[in-house]
Amino acid sequence: MLSLFSPIEQISGVGPILQRKLKRLGVKTVHDLLFHLPHRYEDFSNLAPLSEIKINEICTVQGKILSIKNIKTWKRRLVLTEAMVEDGTGAIKIIWFNQPYLIKTLKPEDNAFFSGKVVSGKNGIYISNPVYEKTGNLGQIHTGRLVAIYPETAGLSSRWIRAILANLLSSLRSRIPETLPLKIIKENNFPPIEKALWQIHFPESLEEAEIAKKRFAFEELFLIQLFVLRERLRISREKAIPVPINLPAVKKFVNGLSFQLTDAQKKSGWRILKDLEKPQPMNRLLEGDVGSGKTVVAAMATLGIAKAGFQTAFMAPTEILSKQHFQEISRLFSNFNFNIGLLTGKQDQFRSKKLKNEVIEISRKKLLEKALRGDIDILIGTHALIQDKVKFGKLGLVIVDEQHRFGVNQRARLCKSATDRSGQPIIPHLLSMTATPIPRTLALTIYGDLDLSLIDQLPKGRKKIITQIINPEERRQAYEFIKNQVKEGRQIFVICPRIEAGNKDGAKKDIMGWAEAKAVKEEYEKLSKEIFPDLKLAMLHGKMTPKEKEQIMRDFKNKKSDILVSTSVVEVGVDVPNASVMMIEGADRFGLAQLHQFRGRVGRGDYQSYCFLFTESPSLKTRQRLKALVNCNDGFALAEKDLEIRGPGDFTGTRQWGIPDLMMGALKDIKLVEKTREAAKEILMQDPELKKFPLLREKISRFRTRIHME
Repeated sequence: MLSLFSPIEQISGVGPILQRKLKRLGVKTVHDLLFHLPHRYEDFSNLAPLSEIKINEICTVQGKILSIKNIKTWKRRLVLTEAMVEDGTGAIKIIWFNQPYLIKTLKPEDNAFFSGKVVSGKNGIYISNPVYEKTGNLGQIHTGRLVAIYPETAGLSSRWIRAILANLLSSLRSRIPETLPLKIIKENNFPPIEKALWQIHFPESLEEAEIAKKRFAFEELFLIQLFVLRERLRISREKAIPVPINLPAVKKFVNGLSFQLTDAQKKSGWRILKDLEKPQPMNRLLEGDVGSGKTVVAAMATLGIAKAGFQTAFMAPTEILSKQHFQEISRLFSNFNFNIGLLTGKQDQFRSKKLKNEVIEISRKKLLEKALRGDIDILIGTHALIQDKVKFGKLGLVIVDEQHRFGVNQRARLCKSATDRSGQPIIPHLLSMTATPIPRTLALTIYGDLDLSLIDQLPKGRKKIITQIINPEERRQAYEFIKNQVKEGRQIFVICPRIEAGNKDGAKKDIMGWAEAKAVKEEYEKLSKEIFPDLKLAMLHGKMTPKEKEQIMRDFKNKKSDILVSTSVVEVGVDVPNASVMMIEGADRFGLAQLHQFRGRVGRGDYQSYCFLFTESPSLKTRQRLKALVNCNDGFALAEKDLEIRGPGDFTGTRQWGIPDLMMGALKDIKLVEKTREAAKEILMQDPELKKFPLLREKISRFRTRIHME
């Protein structure tokens, strides 16, 4: 007997081919299919007799097929399927284009419904390309009503999805367990789950669909809130190494800096140091714009850990950023006797206090032995840090840069090897960092298990970056400006637009793949040969080897090239104070948050800097979005605007949670988010283990599994 969590293989009529197509949509179980929700509806509810239909009107007619045939039109190489239908008040021609198989399904004398647009052409008045549905036992699900339209994939239509859902809901309706507490259902006047599912897939009205949508949006957010609040509660019960604040070391570190910390850096650093004093693991997210000085704050945390005799693992998403952090951390601790290691996929280095802070190449084997013995104070690296071979002797702190690029499961693997002085397993402190400002609603849901620290000030003396939208007719003028900047000794970043190419299965290729590499090469060729033939250009893309990327970035920083042409997905976060222009091709293809991060790559020196947004899009919405970037330099305000315009699905980190598209919009509703959070808090205060709500506990367990599987 089918249950909610039966695999789709057990559904009658779903063979291997359909299983593969459903899994492309993320549908693996009966539950997944029931909650594969519509993203819009077609209104075919205007049921009219043939005598009353009007030209250019979308309507539904019911009638008997008098005749049906295929006609080949050699001129346009089309096959027309032409039927004549009558209903007692009149008759009308129906024409389908390139659907010759219909004559095997629809036969003369069949009674059916037809929903489509009435048009007038050289063939007279006819209904063009209508949806059809024979009269049957289930009632109308494709015509004569509001009809659900679903996210689809090649070879899997909304029509098929509706048909399978109608059968499933009819057979399972009495066996779909209610997970929301009865009190919440009554307080919010929600329909019970079995009724709500029918209403969202087969609504009688848009109002009915909206009521069901509100229920499921609340339920999804409520589930997230329960999950993150229970995670927060679970972490608070774990043991960690309490690290007292070492004030003399902190003062020595701060006094040795070549710049003054901002008030925001001081406040964030102090909160982190106070967290490290506790015997429970820190779980903090440090937010700050590009260039706001997050690395210095992170270094303050590693300082206390190292002085207490424990280790720090510092993970970044790319080799370039890992090496940047290695160089920066080594420089910041030049007055301290710390051993610092670098571990990436291809190259390992070691800065030894015994060798007067000299950086040397080291074998992977020796580096791993030092980490296991506890002889490395800070080990910096990429995903290579979470390999099974990498073990720490005295791991006390994990720092993850751009944490939204790492899944929950990966972070857990990095935290697995910490023990206290007696050898008992403990949880290391965790500090995550991101340059992507997080809107308030996401901070209360997706990141709700983390404590947040905000660096909302940039270092003193930074000049505001002048941002301009560049229209096609203004390109030549912008290019001349760039030439003059190079003549004055400045350097230029060029970012190429994201390309999402489809493969034969209709799925998306990795955007770091060949398509983007090709785009960069084409842009590089155009700029180097046609626009700036007298300047030195370099290019950077994801298909290059780590050594090639490192060399190109080093050469750019050392002024061996004037212009660097790069993909959007390759981090260009190396600090280049001499770069004064960020030129972004196809700026309309990026979100505001990402554009703001690109802009933050310049303006790091003493020179006035500029960000040019190249676009050919005539869209008014695009113009409004880009103007928001022109008028605002506040990354946090832009993040809220980006959420409002594009939706949370475009914020990195949300997709791994598997939230249905229909529910994503709810993440923009601060009142709903706060309401679900309060409801989750109330239940957990009374019943933290959810013993009175076993179905809810089971659903949270499945939810945890879902977001851990990446």
